[in-house]
Amino acid sequence: MTSDTPWLSAREEHMWRGWLRLNAELNATLQRELLDDGLSMPDYDVLVSLTDSPDGRVRVTDLARELYWERSRVSHHVTRMQKRGLVERVECSEDGRGAFVAVTAAGRAAIERAAPGHVRAVRRLVFDALTGEEVARLDATIDALLARIDGVGAEPARGDR
Repeated sequence: MTSDTPWLSAREEHMWRGWLRLNAELNATLQRELLDDGLSMPDYDVLVSLTDSPDGRVRVTDLARELYWERSRVSHHVTRMQKRGLVERVECSEDGRGAFVAVTAAGRAAIERAAPGHVRAVRRLVFDALTGEEVARLDATIDALLARIDGVGAEPARGDR
């Protein structure tokens, strides 16, 4: 270890390790609860993106960008979801090279079953433990950290996505 490295203070290290643990445990808990409805967290993320779209479909490249996934990961995951009847691929008539991923009736039914429990879990695990002021501060902190990671102006603000 070199002396020119600005090591974390005890408080910073405690916060950082707590952040990592919170991220891991929150994701694991939400994942377990979604499995009760037959979905994985990535399934849920894809279905949210599709059902948020007015026509229930999104281009593969746009889905990858929205989920912060590599295009190949989207393609592989969509293939698995397609085999389960949750989504389908639809050729893009305007662009022979592009394709859409579209939610099926089964996919829509799956997210409609899973969403209420997921939202209850998020509320129970996160929002019920925080005051409105704490939510506002955490939201501002997350925005500041994302701006640092993304580069100022590289991505729209989270509320604009």
